[in-house]
Amino acid sequence: MSSEAGAIVSAIIAKWCAGFSALDAAALSSLYSKNAFFFGSNPKLYRGRDGVADYFNGLPRWHKPSAVFSDMHAALAGPELINMAATISFDLAGERDDLVVKMSWVIIREDGDWKIVNHHASAQAPLI
Repeated sequence: MSSEAGAIVSAIIAKWCAGFSALDAAALSSLYSKNAFFFGSNPKLYRGRDGVADYFNGLPRWHKPSAVFSDMHAALAGPELINMAATISFDLAGERDDLVVKMSWVIIREDGDWKIVNHHASAQAPLI
């Protein structure tokens, strides 16, 4: 992982985890591009910041949600493009079984800031 890409992704992850722990859809959607494609924990494709906010507003209102990223890989794929993959463990304080997913993001520089333009979560269990 390049140190530049790692530092950028780590900063986004810190904001993402803080937003998730508060279930703050506005804070979370602000991390995404105006042209974002977002596949979360359901089959629907959400688009743009409004779509991302709709996704997070539609989640159950868990009391103490948290997310921990591990096995993170990040690479500059171009001067204004970062590719990221990680595992995320969601702790939902016993309100449902803990959830572990594979996550990939494509991050672009947009209007002078780094934004997630593609978000894809998938089950860790093999499909085939």
